[in-house]
Amino acid sequence: MTDPLGADAPAPHPCDDILARLLTLHPKVIDLSLDRVHRLLDRLNHPERALPPVVHVAGTNAKGSVIAILRALLEATGQRVHVHISPHLVHFNERIRLAGDLIPDADLQALLEECEDANGGAPITFFEITTGAALLAFARNPADVLILETGLGGRLDATNVVDAPLVTAITPISLDHQQFLGNSLEEIAAEKAGILKPGVPCVIGPQLPNVLAVLDDRAKAVGAPVLAHGRDWTVAEAPDGTSFDLTLGGVTETYPAPSLAGRHQLLNAAQAIVCLKTMAGFTATADQITRGLATAEWPARLQRLTQGPLVDILAPGWSLWLDGGHNAAAGAAIAAHAGEAWGDKPLHLICGMINSKDPGTFLSALAPVAASLTGVAIPGEINTLSADDIAAAGGAAGLPSRTAPSVQAALRGLSAREQGPARVMICGSLYLAGTVLRDNT
Repeated sequence: MTDPLGADAPAPHPCDDILARLLTLHPKVIDLSLDRVHRLLDRLNHPERALPPVVHVAGTNAKGSVIAILRALLEATGQRVHVHISPHLVHFNERIRLAGDLIPDADLQALLEECEDANGGAPITFFEITTGAALLAFARNPADVLILETGLGGRLDATNVVDAPLVTAITPISLDHQQFLGNSLEEIAAEKAGILKPGVPCVIGPQLPNVLAVLDDRAKAVGAPVLAHGRDWTVAEAPDGTSFDLTLGGVTETYPAPSLAGRHQLLNAAQAIVCLKTMAGFTATADQITRGLATAEWPARLQRLTQGPLVDILAPGWSLWLDGGHNAAAGAAIAAHAGEAWGDKPLHLICGMINSKDPGTFLSALAPVAASLTGVAIPGEINTLSADDIAAAGGAAGLPSRTAPSVQAALRGLSAREQGPARVMICGSLYLAGTVLRDNT
Protein backbone atom coordinates (compact mmCIF):
# COMPACT_ATOMS: atom_id res chain seq x y z
CA MET A 1 0.00 0.00 0.00
CA THR A 2 1.42 3.41 -0.95
CA ASP A 3 0.43 6.97 -0.23
CA PRO A 4 -0.38 9.40 -3.06
CA LEU A 5 3.25 10.51 -3.20
CA GLY A 6 4.58 7.01 -3.61
CA ALA A 7 5.93 6.36 -0.11
CA ASP A 8 5.28 2.89 1.27
CA ALA A 9 3.01 2.77 4.31
CA PRO A 10 4.85 1.42 7.37
CA ALA A 11 4.54 -2.32 7.78
CA PRO A 12 2.80 -3.50 10.97
CA HIS A 13 5.17 -4.34 13.80
CA PRO A 14 4.60 -7.38 16.03
CA CYS A 15 4.40 -5.16 19.13
CA ASP A 16 2.14 -2.46 17.67
CA ASP A 17 -1.04 -3.70 19.37
CA ILE A 18 0.35 -3.90 22.87
CA LEU A 19 2.24 -0.60 22.51
CA ALA A 20 -1.06 1.00 21.47
CA ARG A 21 -2.78 -0.44 24.56
CA LEU A 22 -0.05 0.85 26.86
CA LEU A 23 -0.56 4.35 25.50
CA THR A 24 -4.11 4.32 26.91
CA LEU A 25 -3.19 3.56 30.54
CA HIS A 26 -2.78 7.22 31.54
CA PRO A 27 -4.60 10.29 30.21
CA LYS A 28 -1.33 12.21 30.09
CA VAL A 29 1.58 11.30 27.85
CA ILE A 30 4.01 12.92 30.30
CA ASP A 31 3.32 13.11 34.04
CA LEU A 32 6.59 13.25 35.94
CA SER A 33 6.46 11.14 39.10
CA LEU A 34 8.19 8.10 40.57
CA ASP A 35 5.22 6.68 42.48
CA ARG A 36 3.74 4.73 39.58
CA VAL A 37 7.03 3.24 38.39
CA HIS A 38 8.01 2.23 41.94
CA ARG A 39 4.65 0.47 42.29
CA LEU A 40 5.21 -1.41 39.04
CA LEU A 41 8.79 -2.37 39.90
CA ASP A 42 7.63 -3.72 43.24
CA ARG A 43 5.15 -5.96 41.43
CA LEU A 44 7.94 -7.07 39.08
CA ASN A 45 10.16 -8.08 42.02
CA HIS A 46 12.48 -5.08 41.63
CA PRO A 47 14.54 -5.65 38.47
CA GLU A 48 16.25 -2.29 39.13
CA ARG A 49 18.11 -4.02 41.97
CA ALA A 50 19.57 -6.71 39.70
CA LEU A 51 21.18 -4.60 36.98
CA PRO A 52 24.81 -4.61 35.85
CA PRO A 53 26.82 -1.49 36.77
CA VAL A 54 24.93 1.56 35.50
CA VAL A 55 26.04 4.76 33.79
CA HIS A 56 23.07 7.13 34.14
CA VAL A 57 22.97 9.97 31.61
CA ALA A 58 20.88 13.17 31.68
CA GLY A 59 21.08 16.49 29.85
CA THR A 60 19.39 18.45 27.09
CA ASN A 61 21.70 18.09 24.11
CA ALA A 62 24.21 15.38 23.15
CA LYS A 63 22.92 12.61 25.45
CA GLY A 64 22.52 10.25 22.51
CA SER A 65 25.89 11.06 21.01
CA VAL A 66 27.77 10.66 24.31
CA ILE A 67 25.97 7.36 24.89
CA ALA A 68 26.73 6.10 21.38
CA ILE A 69 30.42 6.96 21.75
CA LEU A 70 30.68 5.50 25.26
CA ARG A 71 29.04 2.31 24.06
CA ALA A 72 31.55 2.07 21.20
CA LEU A 73 34.46 2.69 23.57
CA LEU A 74 33.31 0.00 25.99
CA GLU A 75 32.66 -2.51 23.22
CA ALA A 76 36.13 -1.82 21.83
CA THR A 77 37.50 -3.08 25.17
CA GLY A 78 35.45 -6.26 24.89
CA GLN A 79 32.66 -5.30 27.29
CA ARG A 80 29.06 -6.44 26.84
CA VAL A 81 26.93 -3.29 26.95
CA HIS A 82 23.20 -2.85 27.55
CA VAL A 83 21.81 0.49 26.35
CA HIS A 84 18.53 2.28 27.02
CA ILE A 85 17.59 5.29 24.86
CA SER A 86 14.47 7.21 23.88
CA PRO A 87 12.72 8.02 21.70
CA HIS A 88 13.17 5.45 18.98
CA LEU A 89 13.39 6.44 15.32
CA VAL A 90 11.68 3.62 13.42
CA HIS A 91 10.99 0.66 15.74
CA PHE A 92 10.51 0.58 19.51
CA ASN A 93 13.20 -2.14 19.77
CA GLU A 94 15.82 0.61 19.30
CA ARG A 95 15.18 1.70 22.89
CA ILE A 96 16.48 -1.57 24.37
CA ARG A 97 19.87 -2.90 23.29
CA LEU A 98 20.98 -6.11 25.00
CA ALA A 99 24.72 -6.83 25.03
CA GLY A 100 25.09 -5.13 21.66
CA ASP A 101 21.94 -6.31 19.88
CA LEU A 102 18.47 -4.80 19.67
CA ILE A 103 15.93 -6.75 21.68
CA PRO A 104 14.13 -9.34 19.51
CA ASP A 105 10.45 -8.76 18.75
CA ALA A 106 9.25 -11.86 20.59
CA ASP A 107 11.21 -11.01 23.75
CA LEU A 108 9.99 -7.42 23.69
CA GLN A 109 6.38 -8.47 23.28
CA ALA A 110 6.62 -10.94 26.16
CA LEU A 111 8.16 -8.34 28.47
CA LEU A 112 5.56 -5.71 27.58
CA GLU A 113 2.76 -8.17 28.24
CA GLU A 114 4.34 -9.15 31.57
CA CYS A 115 4.47 -5.50 32.60
CA GLU A 116 0.91 -4.93 31.41
CA ASP A 117 -0.29 -7.86 33.53
CA ALA A 118 1.70 -6.75 36.58
CA ASN A 119 0.36 -3.21 36.27
CA GLY A 120 -3.20 -4.50 36.35
CA GLY A 121 -4.73 -1.59 34.47
CA ALA A 122 -3.57 1.03 36.96
CA PRO A 123 -2.76 4.51 35.62
CA ILE A 124 0.84 4.64 34.36
CA THR A 125 2.48 6.53 31.54
CA PHE A 126 3.75 4.84 28.41
CA PHE A 127 7.35 5.75 29.24
CA GLU A 128 7.04 4.44 32.79
CA ILE A 129 5.67 1.02 31.87
CA THR A 130 8.05 0.57 28.95
CA THR A 131 10.96 1.57 31.21
CA GLY A 132 9.81 -1.23 33.50
CA ALA A 133 10.01 -3.63 30.56
CA ALA A 134 13.49 -2.36 29.71
CA LEU A 135 14.73 -2.85 33.28
CA LEU A 136 13.35 -6.40 33.26
CA ALA A 137 15.25 -7.11 30.06
CA PHE A 138 18.47 -5.63 31.43
CA ALA A 139 18.19 -7.57 34.70
CA ARG A 140 17.55 -10.91 33.00
CA ASN A 141 20.27 -10.75 30.37
CA PRO A 142 23.97 -10.77 31.35
CA ALA A 143 26.13 -7.77 30.52
CA ASP A 144 29.09 -5.91 31.97
CA VAL A 145 27.51 -2.45 32.03
CA LEU A 146 24.22 -0.65 31.35
CA ILE A 147 24.11 2.85 29.86
CA LEU A 148 20.77 4.28 30.95
CA GLU A 149 19.42 7.45 29.34
CA THR A 150 16.83 9.56 31.10
CA GLY A 151 13.66 10.25 29.17
CA LEU A 152 12.90 13.74 30.47
CA GLY A 153 14.53 15.73 33.24
CA GLY A 154 16.10 13.51 35.86
CA ARG A 155 14.72 13.97 39.37
CA LEU A 156 11.31 12.47 38.58
CA ASP A 157 12.28 10.55 35.46
CA ALA A 158 11.19 6.90 35.38
CA THR A 159 14.83 5.82 34.99
CA ASN A 160 15.82 7.49 38.26
CA VAL A 161 15.21 4.34 40.30
CA VAL A 162 18.81 3.11 40.48
CA ASP A 163 20.10 3.88 43.96
CA ALA A 164 23.83 3.51 43.30
CA PRO A 165 24.93 3.84 39.67
CA LEU A 166 28.60 3.48 38.88
CA VAL A 167 28.82 6.93 37.26
CA THR A 168 26.37 9.65 36.30
CA ALA A 169 26.82 12.07 33.40
CA ILE A 170 25.12 15.35 32.57
CA THR A 171 25.52 16.63 29.03
CA PRO A 172 25.02 20.29 28.00
CA ILE A 173 21.79 21.79 29.37
CA SER A 174 19.71 24.29 27.42
CA LEU A 175 16.09 25.42 27.29
CA ASP A 176 13.81 22.55 26.33
CA HIS A 177 10.64 20.96 27.73
CA GLN A 178 10.00 24.10 29.78
CA GLN A 179 6.37 23.09 30.38
CA PHE A 180 7.64 20.15 32.45
CA LEU A 181 11.05 21.18 33.79
CA GLY A 182 10.84 24.95 34.41
CA ASN A 183 11.18 28.18 32.50
CA SER A 184 14.79 28.99 33.41
CA LEU A 185 18.07 27.21 32.83
CA GLU A 186 18.57 27.07 36.59
CA GLU A 187 15.24 25.30 37.13
CA ILE A 188 15.96 22.83 34.33
CA ALA A 189 19.45 22.17 35.71
CA ALA A 190 17.99 21.43 39.14
CA GLU A 191 15.74 18.77 37.59
CA LYS A 192 18.62 17.21 35.64
CA ALA A 193 20.76 17.22 38.80
CA GLY A 194 18.22 14.90 40.39
CA ILE A 195 20.19 11.90 39.08
CA LEU A 196 23.18 12.74 41.31
CA LYS A 197 23.74 10.17 44.05
CA PRO A 198 25.88 10.14 47.22
CA GLY A 199 29.43 9.04 46.53
CA VAL A 200 28.78 8.49 42.80
CA PRO A 201 31.05 10.54 40.50
CA CYS A 202 29.31 12.78 37.97
CA VAL A 203 30.97 13.77 34.68
CA ILE A 204 29.57 17.12 33.58
CA GLY A 205 29.80 18.31 29.99
CA PRO A 206 30.16 21.95 28.86
CA GLN A 207 27.72 24.21 30.75
CA LEU A 208 27.00 27.89 31.19
CA PRO A 209 28.37 29.19 34.52
CA ASN A 210 24.90 29.60 36.09
CA VAL A 211 24.01 26.02 35.13
CA LEU A 212 27.27 24.60 36.49
CA ALA A 213 26.68 26.46 39.76
CA VAL A 214 23.32 24.68 40.19
CA LEU A 215 24.90 21.30 39.44
CA ASP A 216 27.79 21.98 41.82
CA ASP A 217 25.39 22.98 44.61
CA ARG A 218 23.38 19.79 44.21
CA ALA A 219 26.52 17.66 44.05
CA LYS A 220 27.79 19.22 47.27
CA ALA A 221 24.43 18.68 48.96
CA VAL A 222 24.31 14.95 48.17
CA GLY A 223 28.04 14.28 48.38
CA ALA A 224 28.67 13.44 44.73
CA PRO A 225 32.21 13.96 43.36
CA VAL A 226 32.18 16.11 40.21
CA LEU A 227 34.40 16.18 37.12
CA ALA A 228 33.28 19.27 35.23
CA HIS A 229 34.34 20.38 31.77
CA GLY A 230 36.51 23.47 31.84
CA ARG A 231 37.60 22.87 35.41
CA ASP A 232 38.41 19.20 35.96
CA TRP A 233 38.86 18.22 32.32
CA THR A 234 39.54 20.33 29.26
CA VAL A 235 39.58 19.86 25.52
CA ALA A 236 41.80 21.56 22.94
CA GLU A 237 40.66 20.95 19.39
CA ALA A 238 43.05 20.77 16.45
CA PRO A 239 42.46 23.69 14.07
CA ASP A 240 41.23 21.35 11.35
CA GLY A 241 38.94 19.43 13.70
CA THR A 242 40.57 16.06 13.01
CA SER A 243 41.80 15.47 16.57
CA PHE A 244 41.63 16.82 20.09
CA ASP A 245 43.73 16.93 23.25
CA LEU A 246 41.98 15.80 26.41
CA THR A 247 43.50 16.88 29.71
CA LEU A 248 42.29 15.01 32.78
CA GLY A 249 44.04 14.82 36.14
CA GLY A 250 47.03 16.75 34.81
CA VAL A 251 47.59 14.26 31.97
CA THR A 252 47.03 15.26 28.33
CA GLU A 253 46.27 12.66 25.67
CA THR A 254 45.54 13.15 21.97
CA TYR A 255 42.69 11.35 20.23
CA PRO A 256 41.29 11.40 16.69
CA ALA A 257 37.89 12.92 16.02
CA PRO A 258 35.06 10.40 16.30
CA SER A 259 33.27 8.99 13.30
CA LEU A 260 30.23 11.18 14.01
CA ALA A 261 30.12 14.33 11.88
CA GLY A 262 30.41 17.78 13.41
CA ARG A 263 33.04 19.57 15.45
CA HIS A 264 30.73 19.47 18.49
CA GLN A 265 31.25 15.70 18.55
CA LEU A 266 34.82 16.23 19.74
CA LEU A 267 33.48 17.50 23.07
CA ASN A 268 30.98 14.66 23.20
CA ALA A 269 33.76 12.17 22.56
CA ALA A 270 35.86 13.74 25.30
CA GLN A 271 33.00 13.48 27.80
CA ALA A 272 32.51 9.81 26.90
CA ILE A 273 36.22 9.14 27.44
CA VAL A 274 36.14 10.89 30.82
CA CYS A 275 33.14 8.74 31.78
CA LEU A 276 35.06 5.60 30.83
CA LYS A 277 38.14 6.68 32.76
CA THR A 278 35.94 7.41 35.80
CA MET A 279 34.23 3.98 35.82
CA ALA A 280 35.77 1.89 38.60
CA GLY A 281 36.85 -1.49 37.30
CA PHE A 282 36.92 -0.50 33.63
CA THR A 283 40.07 0.34 31.66
CA ALA A 284 40.92 1.07 28.05
CA THR A 285 44.15 1.41 26.13
CA ALA A 286 44.76 4.30 23.75
CA ASP A 287 44.36 1.92 20.82
CA GLN A 288 41.02 0.67 22.13
CA ILE A 289 39.77 4.23 22.58
CA THR A 290 40.89 5.12 19.06
CA ARG A 291 39.08 2.07 17.68
CA GLY A 292 35.93 2.91 19.62
CA LEU A 293 35.91 6.49 18.38
CA ALA A 294 36.14 5.22 14.81
CA THR A 295 33.21 2.83 15.14
CA ALA A 296 30.61 4.97 16.95
CA GLU A 297 27.28 5.20 15.14
CA TRP A 298 24.28 7.40 15.92
CA PRO A 299 21.53 7.77 13.27
CA ALA A 300 19.86 11.10 12.52
CA ARG A 301 22.72 13.22 13.83
CA LEU A 302 24.31 14.92 10.85
CA GLN A 303 23.76 11.65 9.02
CA ARG A 304 24.27 11.53 5.29
CA LEU A 305 21.74 9.37 3.45
CA THR A 306 23.53 7.81 0.51
CA GLN A 307 20.90 5.57 -1.06
CA GLY A 308 17.16 4.95 -1.04
CA PRO A 309 14.02 6.38 -2.67
CA LEU A 310 14.37 9.80 -1.06
CA VAL A 311 17.97 10.10 -2.21
CA ASP A 312 16.90 9.04 -5.70
CA ILE A 313 14.62 12.09 -6.00
CA LEU A 314 17.64 14.40 -6.04
CA ALA A 315 19.75 15.05 -9.12
CA PRO A 316 23.38 13.93 -9.39
CA GLY A 317 25.67 16.18 -7.39
CA TRP A 318 23.11 16.79 -4.66
CA SER A 319 23.42 15.21 -1.19
CA LEU A 320 20.79 14.48 1.45
CA TRP A 321 21.40 14.85 5.18
CA LEU A 322 19.33 14.16 8.28
CA ASP A 323 19.43 15.57 11.82
CA GLY A 324 16.91 15.15 14.63
CA GLY A 325 18.02 18.16 16.72
CA HIS A 326 15.12 20.41 17.69
CA ASN A 327 16.21 23.33 19.86
CA ALA A 328 18.40 26.41 19.57
CA ALA A 329 21.55 24.63 20.73
CA ALA A 330 21.02 21.86 18.17
CA GLY A 331 20.43 24.44 15.44
CA ALA A 332 23.66 26.19 16.41
CA ALA A 333 25.59 22.89 16.23
CA ILE A 334 24.27 22.15 12.74
CA ALA A 335 24.99 25.72 11.65
CA ALA A 336 28.55 25.56 12.98
CA HIS A 337 29.23 22.42 10.97
CA ALA A 338 27.60 23.86 7.85
CA GLY A 339 29.55 27.09 8.15
CA GLU A 340 32.84 25.26 8.53
CA ALA A 341 32.47 22.30 6.16
CA TRP A 342 29.69 23.08 3.68
CA GLY A 343 30.53 26.46 2.22
CA ASP A 344 31.03 25.02 -1.27
CA LYS A 345 27.33 24.38 -1.99
CA PRO A 346 24.04 26.01 -0.99
CA LEU A 347 22.17 24.36 1.88
CA HIS A 348 18.39 23.93 1.66
CA LEU A 349 16.39 22.99 4.76
CA ILE A 350 13.32 20.80 5.02
CA CYS A 351 11.98 21.20 8.53
CA GLY A 352 9.20 19.71 10.64
CA MET A 353 8.74 20.11 14.41
CA ILE A 354 6.33 19.16 17.16
CA ASN A 355 4.25 21.89 18.76
CA SER A 356 6.11 21.88 22.09
CA LYS A 357 9.23 23.21 20.36
CA ASP A 358 10.13 26.74 19.27
CA PRO A 359 10.84 26.78 15.53
CA GLY A 360 11.89 30.42 15.69
CA THR A 361 14.96 29.91 17.86
CA PHE A 362 15.94 26.73 16.00
CA LEU A 363 15.67 28.31 12.55
CA SER A 364 17.25 31.62 13.59
CA ALA A 365 20.44 29.68 14.36
CA LEU A 366 20.38 28.10 10.91
CA ALA A 367 19.33 31.14 8.86
CA PRO A 368 22.86 32.50 8.29
CA VAL A 369 24.00 29.28 6.58
CA ALA A 370 20.85 28.22 4.69
CA ALA A 371 19.60 29.24 1.26
CA SER A 372 15.96 28.24 1.73
CA LEU A 373 13.46 26.51 3.99
CA THR A 374 10.57 24.20 3.16
CA GLY A 375 8.17 23.58 6.04
CA VAL A 376 6.43 20.21 6.37
CA ALA A 377 4.14 18.60 8.92
CA ILE A 378 5.36 15.41 10.59
CA PRO A 379 3.28 12.58 9.10
CA GLY A 380 1.21 10.63 11.61
CA GLU A 381 2.13 12.94 14.50
CA ILE A 382 -0.88 14.52 16.24
CA ASN A 383 1.30 17.15 17.93
CA THR A 384 3.04 18.38 14.79
CA LEU A 385 3.36 22.02 13.91
CA SER A 386 1.79 22.76 10.54
CA ALA A 387 3.90 23.38 7.47
CA ASP A 388 2.59 26.96 7.53
CA ASP A 389 3.82 27.40 11.12
CA ILE A 390 7.30 26.27 10.13
CA ALA A 391 7.39 28.47 7.03
CA ALA A 392 6.22 31.49 9.02
CA ALA A 393 9.00 30.96 11.58
CA GLY A 394 11.53 30.59 8.77
CA GLY A 395 10.35 33.79 7.12
CA ALA A 396 10.61 35.64 10.42
CA ALA A 397 14.19 34.38 10.72
CA GLY A 398 15.01 35.78 7.29
CA LEU A 399 14.89 32.55 5.28
CA PRO A 400 13.14 32.31 1.92
CA SER A 401 10.39 29.91 2.99
CA ARG A 402 7.61 27.82 1.49
CA THR A 403 5.60 24.73 2.37
CA ALA A 404 5.18 21.24 0.97
CA PRO A 405 2.68 18.45 1.77
CA SER A 406 5.46 15.92 2.45
CA VAL A 407 9.21 15.43 2.52
CA GLN A 408 8.97 13.71 -0.86
CA ALA A 409 7.16 16.69 -2.35
CA ALA A 410 9.66 19.08 -0.77
CA LEU A 411 12.55 17.19 -2.37
CA ARG A 412 10.85 17.17 -5.75
CA GLY A 413 10.18 20.89 -5.48
CA LEU A 414 13.79 21.66 -4.64
CA SER A 415 15.04 19.51 -7.51
CA ALA A 416 12.75 21.29 -9.96
CA ARG A 417 13.29 24.80 -8.68
CA GLU A 418 16.90 25.14 -7.51
CA GLN A 419 20.13 25.01 -9.42
CA GLY A 420 22.49 22.27 -8.30
CA PRO A 421 24.61 20.85 -6.97
CA ALA A 422 23.41 21.52 -3.42
CA ARG A 423 22.88 19.97 0.00
CA VAL A 424 19.51 19.27 1.56
CA MET A 425 19.13 18.92 5.33
CA ILE A 426 15.96 17.38 6.76
CA CYS A 427 15.77 18.58 10.35
CA GLY A 428 13.74 19.70 13.33
CA SER A 429 12.52 16.53 15.01
CA LEU A 430 13.52 12.98 15.86
CA TYR A 431 9.94 12.01 15.00
CA LEU A 432 10.38 13.44 11.51
CA ALA A 433 13.78 11.74 11.27
CA GLY A 434 12.15 8.41 12.06
CA THR A 435 9.66 8.76 9.23
CA VAL A 436 12.47 9.76 6.86
CA LEU A 437 14.54 6.69 7.76
CA ARG A 438 11.45 4.50 7.35
CA ASP A 439 10.48 6.04 4.00
CA ASN A 440 14.01 5.87 2.65
CA THR A 441 14.35 2.10 3.06
